[in-house]
Amino acid sequence: MRGSFSSDVLSHFSPPCPAKPGAGVFVWGGPFFARTRYCIHLSPEQIELARRVWDYHHLHHEPQPADVILAFGSHDVRVAEAAAEFFLRGFGQLLLCTGGIAHQGDLLETPWACTEAEKFAEVAQACGVPPEAILIEPKATNTAENIRFARAMLEAVARPPRRVLLVMKPFMQRRVFATHAVEWPEMPATVASPKLTFEEYCVGEFTPERVTHIMLGDLQRLWVYARKGYSAPQRIPKHVREAFEQLVAQGFTRHLLPEE
Repeated sequence: MRGSFSSDVLSHFSPPCPAKPGAGVFVWGGPFFARTRYCIHLSPEQIELARRVWDYHHLHHEPQPADVILAFGSHDVRVAEAAAEFFLRGFGQLLLCTGGIAHQGDLLETPWACTEAEKFAEVAQACGVPPEAILIEPKATNTAENIRFARAMLEAVARPPRRVLLVMKPFMQRRVFATHAVEWPEMPATVASPKLTFEEYCVGEFTPERVTHIMLGDLQRLWVYARKGYSAPQRIPKHVREAFEQLVAQGFTRHLLPEE
């Protein structure tokens, strides 16, 4: 599969991403998180509700080899590490990292001064991915743009891929795939993420409380964005909707959108 894409159009690798001032003490978070307090532990009942949402977000695809691995930028560099691992295992001949500076002063803010795509590319190269196999899409600020801009880049600089492997945070699988169904419906794709349980994922600054806030926001966006035509409609099982409502009632609302 290697060699199908012209090497003279691949991304020029960026220099290492500097940290934002004041962000060095954290794995991620920046000054916003320095002045925001979070409890580290959830009650057993809250953990059980959070697990319902976590499990629903997973699609349990068997990753398929592809021409391109598309890494969705975020505050979590474990996604970049997973994408690099898939590349090194032969699941793709090109790694495209997508994501701009999409979040400031919220739960998804990053501690580095460069774009998410540039940081992911830096991490991927540190994992052993050669820089000539990396493309950087540094402008996308949401999931639809991640796919739309990556698609346009691939169509502009190389022949269109026959299949893509989408790599993202574990609890973004369903939303990314639902968005892919609208933005690039004709492109065969599977999704993959770091293989972690809810408890394994929630380490360091990725506290269970913070992750639960974000997961609920991503769940809500499934029906909000489907109504707007941004993503394909998804069936929300009763037990997942009940978990959402109970956790929202308990104050897990920091990543929710205003309901119309």
